Amino acid sequence: MITISLCMIVKNEERVLKRCLDSVRDLVDEIIIVDTGSTDATKRIAAGYTDKIYDLTWNDDFSAARNFAFSKATKEYIYSADADEVLSEENRRRFRLLKETLLPEIEIVQMKYGNQLQNGTVYNFDEEYRPKLFRRLRSFVWEEPIHETVRLEPVVYDSDIVITHMPEQNHAGRDLANFRKQIAQGRRLSRRLYGMYA
Repeated sequence: MITISLCMIVKNEERVLKRCLDSVRDLVDEIIIVDTGSTDATKRIAAGYTDKIYDLTWNDDFSAARNFAFSKATKEYIYSADADEVLSEENRRRFRLLKETLLPEIEIVQMKYGNQLQNGTVYNFDEEYRPKLFRRLRSFVWEEPIHETVRLEPVVYDSDIVITHMPEQNHAGRDLANFRKQIAQGRRLSRRLYGMYA
């Protein structure tokens, strides 16, 4: 059975954090919470689940915050969750089975992100695969019997686990403001982000 660190970045999530943590707390072996400036009871709620709570000054960079959270993980795999996500009982069962049977060569597990259209999100589809579970340390493997090379692409498994996304608000305004700030600072958007901004 694999071991899992849950890594989350949060800010002012007192209304939804308990719901999220209750749905995963017994499926993971470690809970890491990175708070980026909460002014509500978020950190107090988190303290009921873990003592691994870290403060990080917000700098408009979700990747930097997630990388910081990942750097605190100690288990074999890292499960990245947002506070507005929930696992149903059926998907908790699937997650537990995955934890018990995951093949060691799997480096990334994708899970279906569901309920996309329910709360006025900007998505055009209700369900999509997203990478959610990551091997913390990657092992490089040589391939090919001749002219051998190191495998560069990760081994990805598309699971049948569905995460229910239950946001309480639309984040489009926040995201557009961040896009504009990045552009104003002279940063080039990646092709992926440019398409999303458009």
